[in-house]
Amino acid sequence: MSEPDKNTSDDSGIILVDASGHAFPRETAAPAGAHDKPALPPDVLPIVPMRDTVLFPGTVFPITIGREGSTLAAQQALREERPIGILMQHDAADEEATPQNLHAVGTVANILRYVNLPDGSHHLVIQGLQRFRVLEYVQEKPFLAARVELIAEPAEEGSELAARLLHLQQQAMEALQLLPQTPQPLVAAVQAATAAGALADLIAAYSDFEPAQKQEVVETIDVLARADKVSALLAGRIEVLKLTQEIGQRTKATLDENQRKAILREQMASIQKALGEDDGKSEEVADLKQKIADAGMPDEVREAAEKELRRYERMPDGAMEAGMVRTYLDWLIDLPWAEPAPREIDIAAARRVLDEDHFGLDKIKQRIVEFLAVRKLAPHGKAPILCFVGPPGVGKTSLGQSIARAMDRPFAHVSLGGVHDEAEIRGHRRTYIGSMPGNIIQAIRKAKARDCVMMLDEIDKMGRGVQGDPSAAMLEVLDPAQNNVFRDNYLGVPFDLSRVVFITTANTLETIPGPLRDRMEIVQLSSYTENEKFQIARRYLVPRELEANGVSAAQVTLGDDVIHAIIRDYTREAGVRNLQREIGRVLRHAAVQIADGSATQLTIQADQLEKILGPRRFENEVAMRTSTPGVATGMAWTPVGGDILFIEATSYPGKGGLILTGQLGDVMKESAQAAFSVVKHRAHELGIDEAQLAKIDIHVHVPEGATPKDGPSAGVAMFTALVSLLTGRNVRSDTAMTGEISLRGLVLPIGGVKEKVIAADAAGITRVMLPKRNQRDFEEIPEEVRQRLEFIWLERVDEAIAAALEPGPA
Repeated sequence: MSEPDKNTSDDSGIILVDASGHAFPRETAAPAGAHDKPALPPDVLPIVPMRDTVLFPGTVFPITIGREGSTLAAQQALREERPIGILMQHDAADEEATPQNLHAVGTVANILRYVNLPDGSHHLVIQGLQRFRVLEYVQEKPFLAARVELIAEPAEEGSELAARLLHLQQQAMEALQLLPQTPQPLVAAVQAATAAGALADLIAAYSDFEPAQKQEVVETIDVLARADKVSALLAGRIEVLKLTQEIGQRTKATLDENQRKAILREQMASIQKALGEDDGKSEEVADLKQKIADAGMPDEVREAAEKELRRYERMPDGAMEAGMVRTYLDWLIDLPWAEPAPREIDIAAARRVLDEDHFGLDKIKQRIVEFLAVRKLAPHGKAPILCFVGPPGVGKTSLGQSIARAMDRPFAHVSLGGVHDEAEIRGHRRTYIGSMPGNIIQAIRKAKARDCVMMLDEIDKMGRGVQGDPSAAMLEVLDPAQNNVFRDNYLGVPFDLSRVVFITTANTLETIPGPLRDRMEIVQLSSYTENEKFQIARRYLVPRELEANGVSAAQVTLGDDVIHAIIRDYTREAGVRNLQREIGRVLRHAAVQIADGSATQLTIQADQLEKILGPRRFENEVAMRTSTPGVATGMAWTPVGGDILFIEATSYPGKGGLILTGQLGDVMKESAQAAFSVVKHRAHELGIDEAQLAKIDIHVHVPEGATPKDGPSAGVAMFTALVSLLTGRNVRSDTAMTGEISLRGLVLPIGGVKEKVIAADAAGITRVMLPKRNQRDFEEIPEEVRQRLEFIWLERVDEAIAAALEPGPA
């Protein structure tokens, strides 16, 4: 039973207020235009339907209405200063109230208070007057209105009704005393009751009976029957209150301050036990115990699992911690703890798998075969962890999948790009809600094998945040000397990672911390040549895109010249991802014609590519760019492959200064300054007027200014561009160069030779000038590229000038 509304007013007038509590005139309560509605007949009531609220005569209750019909009905009653009829719906889920889904008996009510709320709903305080029965509905729109019959309260005479009144008062007082906090106004109202019918209505109004039970009380006109019905309902609630009090007293001795939050769950468990209901937990615990025994856990892990199982057995099902413990047990049970069965490695089959999946990459394949051979001869040995480093799209991830297929082991992929939280590797501690193991344990659970091949992708793109350094956590994972006792924070027990074959990938080594890089064996993957791209496209990409676009090789034919044209004119990349996209675009163009019936078989020609793919995106611009003095072609290395760049120099009257633009890094600026100093020092030998140098300023620019550039390898190209400008001799358009220079005029070695040379070959260069001390990298350059290019090895800058500049005027 709840306390009656304290806002009851003796004033029979209607108070209209806004949401802030300020009163306003009644004539402003209705919306504009509402005053034009005709008045209802005297025997007709505006009906306000309620979803699950029952009003009793003699009680005051607040209600909130939001439906348009209810609002209009209340406003009509306000305007005409008449009561409203409160009826409950048969189904509270019905959005629209109709005569068919409303009960026939309800309560006439006066509106004591009317408040407009900011959200558009309306708050009413109403007072029940007497029962009524609907005779007929006279309108349904804009609001419900019905002709009703008012039901007078029967007269109460006789000893039976007096006995019912006394009995109801005793029951009500008993129920109130069982409540944790007895509402005194309700006690006074019960004690002051003089009629059994009114007391029955009061008890039903303020008790937590079901809405349907309250409606039955409203519909019971006979006072004797109504009193008996309410007495029976109240007796049931008293029994529940007594049982609740008994459970509370029985469990109170076992509770301490930390357990008080679980009192409701304890009471629920006690109720279930008192009713003799079996929740099936004993079977669940027995099943978990058997799974723990069958999981093959080490002793330390099994003891931890059994300890948690005993805790779980003592917890009630509704406890929040019970769900966390159950999730932890599921993780322990699902992990592959048992020693994996030996797997035979077939070296010949491994070679065949690698050749089927990848074209070229002979040295990479040879290193993988060596890796597999060591694994075969020493299955429990500490094999090195391979790190494939190369530009995007050259097949690093697919190599890991091929290794898994060659070893006949499950493949697990873990993406480390953007990871900046140590917990992503080691897991979260179980003290946090929603905690989980780290990505390593999650991948092993998904692979369902302790000896899987795990690809740690993009290891160079891990970050560092306030939650810790994930690269430091990777040190334990990738160290064969200690990963056999890897401890995930969530599991809290050691897990053996020594049988996992770890393979990592990266685009660059610069961002990988030294200690982590030291634990891996670096395997470099370089850019593909045009012929390698053609072979990959012909063998893998074209069949894959044919299948993806729903056409067959018999329906669409791509000639070799088409593939070469796409490679040369529409892609310039280290890998083959863009090449695959462009081939897919061509095949989709053909698929449209086959699908609409305009063609059944198509052969794509090279001259059709401009219509399908648009104008050529790349062309040989070296000759155009180097047709004037002061422009040299350099070679650059980037994380996504090699590239060529142009060094442009010009002069104008000044005071001998040097201006550098093109978003150059500090090292590249110093390289340009060193080249300028060498030019000034050797001006006489180079045929440059020293006096003229003091009267001009030189501006050196590297185009594509939005792209940052850095490194010392452009020194030779900058020196050559300056000499070309000051002597008026053009740089040969078929020549590209790279190398660092010293103030003594020496050409020093640089890195990334293979990537740079492949990029120069792709750009149409036929001569490359490299530092002589980089001849050791010559064998790394693909054979087909070596045959197409002329190599000039430089020791001093004088050799570069002799080889790069065209003859000048006599």
